[in-house]
Amino acid sequence: MSRRIALASDHAAIELRRAIAAHVTARGDVVVDLGPETPESIPYPAQGAAAAKLVASGACDLGIVVCGTGQGIMMAANKVPGIRCGVCADTFSARMIRQHNDANMLALGARVLGIGLALDLVDAFLDAEFEGGRHATRVDMIKAMEG
Repeated sequence: MSRRIALASDHAAIELRRAIAAHVTARGDVVVDLGPETPESIPYPAQGAAAAKLVASGACDLGIVVCGTGQGIMMAANKVPGIRCGVCADTFSARMIRQHNDANMLALGARVLGIGLALDLVDAFLDAEFEGGRHATRVDMIKAMEG
């Protein structure tokens, strides 16, 4: 069963976003690519929020956002209620944010990662599933903080 994956970047991460889009599509998932397509400056907060709103609304199952470091776009995505986005630079963390934190978005840094590692992180994130159990109680605590 294919999932819908929201994908967005700022101008610093167009090349990596395109590689991720092709990779995710090849895996059999549907990519909802929010761009941008040209290198003119575009604010990462708007891009992170746009992808996060698609995930929070249920229009997309998961999201991946990319900027220079991954940090800023992750912060913006996490301002949308219902989003749990983590920035990762190693496969263990990319897997654990899904398994233990029920993360629904992954943030990556185009100026931090090579394309090969970034695609490995995408695979680790997309292949993992929330384990529930004791982790569900903690995720519920996070959800309760949204007010």
